[in-house]
This record gives sequence, structure tokens and C-alpha cells, in this order.
Amino acid sequence: MNPFQKNESKETLFSPVSIEEVPPRPPSPPKKPSPTICGSNYPLSIAFIVVNEFCERFSYYGMKAVLILYFLYFLHWNEDTSTSIYHAFSSLCYFTPILGAAIADSWLGKFNSLNRTIIYLSLVYVLGHVIKSLGALPILGGQVVHTVLSLIGLSLIALGTGGIKPCVAAFGGDQFEEKHAEERTRYFSVFYLSINAGSLISTFITPMLRGDVQCFGEDCYALAFGVPGLLMVIALVVFAMGSKIYNKPPPEGNIVAQVFKCIWFAISNRFKNRSGDIPKRQHWLDWAAEKYPKQLIMDVKALTRVLFLYIPLPMFWALLDQQGSRWTLQAIRMNRNLGFFVLQPDQMQVLNPLLVLIFIPLFDFVIYRLVSKCGINFSSLRKMAVGMILACLAFAVAAAVEIKINEMAPAQPGPQEVFLQVLNLADDEVKVTVVGNENNSLLIESIKSFQKTPHYSKLHLKTKSQDFHFHLKYHNLSLYTEHSVQEKNWYSLVIREDGNSISSMMVKDTESRTTNGMTTVRFVNTLHKDVNISLSTDTSLNVGEDYGVSAYRTVQRGEYPAVHCRTEDKNFSLNLGLLDFGAAYLFVITNNTNQGLQAWKIEDIPANKMSIAWQLPQYALVTAGEVMFSVTGLEFSYSQAPSSMKSVLQAAWLLTIAVGNIIVLVVAQFSGLVQWAEFILFSCLLLVICLIFSIMGYYYVPVKTEDMRGPADKHIPHIQGNMIKLETKKTKL
Repeated sequence: MNPFQKNESKETLFSPVSIEEVPPRPPSPPKKPSPTICGSNYPLSIAFIVVNEFCERFSYYGMKAVLILYFLYFLHWNEDTSTSIYHAFSSLCYFTPILGAAIADSWLGKFNSLNRTIIYLSLVYVLGHVIKSLGALPILGGQVVHTVLSLIGLSLIALGTGGIKPCVAAFGGDQFEEKHAEERTRYFSVFYLSINAGSLISTFITPMLRGDVQCFGEDCYALAFGVPGLLMVIALVVFAMGSKIYNKPPPEGNIVAQVFKCIWFAISNRFKNRSGDIPKRQHWLDWAAEKYPKQLIMDVKALTRVLFLYIPLPMFWALLDQQGSRWTLQAIRMNRNLGFFVLQPDQMQVLNPLLVLIFIPLFDFVIYRLVSKCGINFSSLRKMAVGMILACLAFAVAAAVEIKINEMAPAQPGPQEVFLQVLNLADDEVKVTVVGNENNSLLIESIKSFQKTPHYSKLHLKTKSQDFHFHLKYHNLSLYTEHSVQEKNWYSLVIREDGNSISSMMVKDTESRTTNGMTTVRFVNTLHKDVNISLSTDTSLNVGEDYGVSAYRTVQRGEYPAVHCRTEDKNFSLNLGLLDFGAAYLFVITNNTNQGLQAWKIEDIPANKMSIAWQLPQYALVTAGEVMFSVTGLEFSYSQAPSSMKSVLQAAWLLTIAVGNIIVLVVAQFSGLVQWAEFILFSCLLLVICLIFSIMGYYYVPVKTEDMRGPADKHIPHIQGNMIKLETKKTKL
């Protein structure tokens, strides 16, 4: 009888055989010496890789810099939805590296070298940019088409950037021979410098392409996305040009998959053999000894110790990655005129890579050395905790700035309230009275001709919509007029001449009541002919005759000394003066006998008063926190994990960033808090997480490099005494 038939017994002796066997490779032909740069020990191939990385990072960060404003102003999503989709995209970009590594190792890696994997995923990347740019063309379809193309493009970009992220840096390191380890270390410094350089330049240039260039009368998002797409094409071409000189190491096994399989087998094996008769083992991962090599189990043990410390880390990334979303939305409600330069709101993000380049040498060569000379043991985990505290302070400062912005912003009407201003365009003063007990004392003084009212008056309603009766006294005339209003809106009661008498019209101002930092204008035409107004080469509007009121138009901030206007028989120009950030203006076109055609200017909404320079402290704090947290965290993690687990560790580190973006997405969608309160919430959450992380770090015992490989006798033997009772249903002999 065959002793290995399944129905004989479930009790089976184990044999120390690994299923992760790799067939022997044929001997490699002798390598030809790779060309070098100027006779040095640096392979020429790394020049192509560094240029590729610069262009790719320019492409990614340049596109991402304008993304939140694209959602807000082009796709017309609200701030919460825009923030959620922005962080969903960011999260996907950090989930896909795991997928990219699996594709490279398990699928493409079986048939192609790593450089071809990078090329294939770069083609997906380029396709995503093309589709994203097409979705930003106003003439291509409607809102649904733009949204669908944008989401498809972003998904492909996330797959492309995430897929090549774990490949490019490692591929560059593979170009060096082992005897040139010092040159390899310097290469990685240049590599990460190219990342920050690409980010720095792109976050400065692409907002200018968006805001300073007009496409079809609007901000040119298609150009702002197209240029990063072109840089990605250049990145692909440059990388492909070096294909013939690359050192192409053969693909290795998927270590990420091996780690997951080892952990899963240990858990399932322990669950199957939970009987009290079976002896305990020193570590729960020792239950994988029947199937996996001893060294792999030891390496996974060291890995899990580090991964346990990763549990609190996503909250830090939840704060750090809001620079491109919530902080950019805050910037659009601030005055961006610095005197010597006018910033776009999304250009403020350039501070992060700029300060990173400044802070890294400052911390390494100055601050850390001063702390060490003071006798303070500033360990890696303590640096990371301080980095968390700095991020907490950054969001506390952001909350204070947000509160100050709200204080300077115009008040908002509440339920059963409306705001009303009276514009007297008649040739003499008019006395306006609201008929009713609650509001009859609001407009006490007479309103002079073309008088600029200092503020809106608040009227109280009895229901959500109501008819208001107004009493107008003009010269010896007494008139009554009626207008309907709805709650939570702004209105302008325009008094106009009507022969020898006057009349009134109620104009709804709802469209102008924005706090998004845009500059808007509208016109009232008192002439007896239609007027066409050219605000720019791509923006014009037509205002009807006899007190016609135009719609609101968004314009660029700046001086408008001579705006071209024309009627059917005359051309003229109007001086609109300075149109500042966040302001809403009303211009009344009049024909003054002495001065000719003029525009009477009223500032419905005052311009943003708070300078964008007040964001500098929060950017400085959060970037200092990033340098202490991120750089130190990677260094600590790599020192604590065995060499075979470096790729797994990188994937886990990127995974914490992805989870952090998901946290922002959830809070943005479901918190329902005002913005300053949301900033305080994030600050407090990270403070709590910092406390937990500090406790975890206090009890963590760092592992020395020489301790990562223990003697063989420390491993659990595969077969010992009463281990014969282990129950396993699938056994490979």
C-alpha cells in the first residue's frame, strides 16, 4: 500500500524542503566593461537614469501642483470633493508601487529585464498624461466627458508613477559594481537631488502656465497638464536611449510575496495546531519552520519588529500631504502680491522642496551636531517624534491663519436673512425705507447720487422667501415698490432715473458672493445703446442698454487702465483701476457731460487683506518635521531590517503614505467641520499618535547589524520529539 495516500492519516512527518526552489541559472558570459563618465568609476548609464528621474518627477509634481484648482474651477467640484479626489489619487500613487513591484518580479520580470518593465509602465504613464490633457480642453465635450477623461487619465498616471517608483532607483544602483560602493552612495545622493530639483522647478513653472496663460478665455489647464506630459515623453525617450549600455541583472523572486506567504503560513499553521498537547514555540513566526527556510523566518522576524513601529506613521503623512490640497485652498483666499512678485496660489507649494534642500544639510551639519555636543542622546525614534510635534505646530499655525482669514472675510447671511445694498443711480438723493416693523430702521439717512455705501444692510425674513415693500422719496415724489427675495442671498436695490421720476430693480448678487480668491466684475450700462467690453484678448461681454446688468466674469488680478469698449457707432476705453485678489467689483457705465464716458467703481466684496507670506511659518514647520521624520525614518528602518527585506520595507513605507491620504479623504468627506476646526483636529490627532509612538519607541530595543543573523542552533529544528502530532493537510515531500 502506498504510505503517502491522503486518506490514511492526517499526521505526517515534515521534511525540511522549501517550495521556493529556483532552477539553476546557466553560466553568464563574461561582462564587457561598461562605458564610464569622463574616465571615472561612474557608469555612463546612470546619466540617462538621473535625467529620466528628473523629467518624471517634473511631470508628476507639475501635474499635481495644479490638480486641486483644476477640480475646483474647471470641473466645478466643491472643496471637500476636490480634496477627497486629490488624496484618493495620491493614495493610489502609493498603493501601486506594490503592484508595480509584483508586475516587475512576477510577470514582466520573467520575460523581460527591469529596464523594459520601466519602459512599458512609462508608456502607460504617458498615455495617462495625454488623456488628462485632453480632458482639460474646454472645447472637448461637456462636464461628463471632462470628468471621465480626467479620472481615466489620473488612474493611468497613478499606475505609471507607482509602477516605476520602486524600479528606477534600484535599477540605477544595479549599474555599479560591488567594488564601487562609494560611487553608488554618491549616485543615490544625486538621484534624490534630481527628485527635489524636478519637484522644485515644476511646482514653480506649471502654476504660471495655468494662471498666466489664457486658453479659450480661461486658465490654461490643458497647457499646465500638457507640459508635464511632454516631460514624461522626454523621460521615456532618454531612458530608452540608454538601453544598449545598461547593466541588466536577471530578475529575482518576488520577496514581498514570499514574506506574505511566510506570515500567512505561520498564522494558519499555529491555528491548526492550537492543541494544549503541542509545545509552544518561542516566536509565532517559528510556526512557519515546516515550510520556509530558517534564514527567511529570521529576516521576517526582524522585519515585523520594524513594521510594528510603522502602525502610527500614516497620520503624519495625512498632515504633510495637505500642502497640495487644503493649504492651497487656503492660499487662494489670501493676498498673493509680495511686492516684487505676484504668486499663484499653487506656487506656494514650491516652498516644500526648496526648504528640503536647505534643511537637510542644516540639520545634518549644524543642528544635530549641536544637540550631540550638548550631551543629548537624539536617537532616530526621538527625531521622528520631534518631527511629528513640528507637524502638529504647523497645523496649529495653519488654523490660526484660517481663523484670521475668516475674520477678514465678509459676513455670510444666515437662515431667514438677506444682505441688501442700495445703489442710487439717479441725479439726486433718494430716501429709502423698508416697510415693516422689523426692518424699518435700517436705512435711515438719505442716499446721495452715486454714493458708495460702506456695507450691506441685513434684512430679516419671516419665511425662506418674502416680498419686501420699499418706500422711495425723490424730490417731491413718494413711490412704493415691491421686490421678492430669498434667504441666504445678497441683493442690490438699484434706483434709476425714469424720465422725470425714478424706478427700482432688484439684482441678485449670489454669484459674486465667493470666498475662493477669484477676482470678479460685472457692469451696469446706463447708456441708451448696448456696450461690448473686451476685458482681455479672450474675454469679452455684452451689456444691454438702459440699465442692463451683465453676468459676473472672472478676470486676472492686475491693473486695467484702458479697457476697450464699443457701441454700434463709437469706440472708447474705461479705466477700471486695480482689480485685486478676492474682490468683486460693480462698474456703472455713465455718460458725464463734463468728463465723458466713465465707469463708477463699487467694491462689493473687499479684496483679500491677509498676505500669503503668513503661510511661510507653517510651511517651514512642516518641512522641518518632514526632514526629521521622513529622512530619519528611512535611515532607521533600513538599519533595523535585514538586507533581504529592503524592498519589502520600501513598499511598507510607501503604504503608510497611501493610508495617510485615505485618512484625509475620510475626514474631508465625513467630518463636516469648518476648515480651522479640521486643522485643529488633525493637529490633535497627530499629537496623540506622537504620544503612542513615543511609548512604542521607548520599549523598542534597537538591533545591531551583526545580531540580524543568529547562529544556526537558535533555529527550531524541523522535527523534534512530539512535533509528530502537528496537523497539516497539504505536505510537499
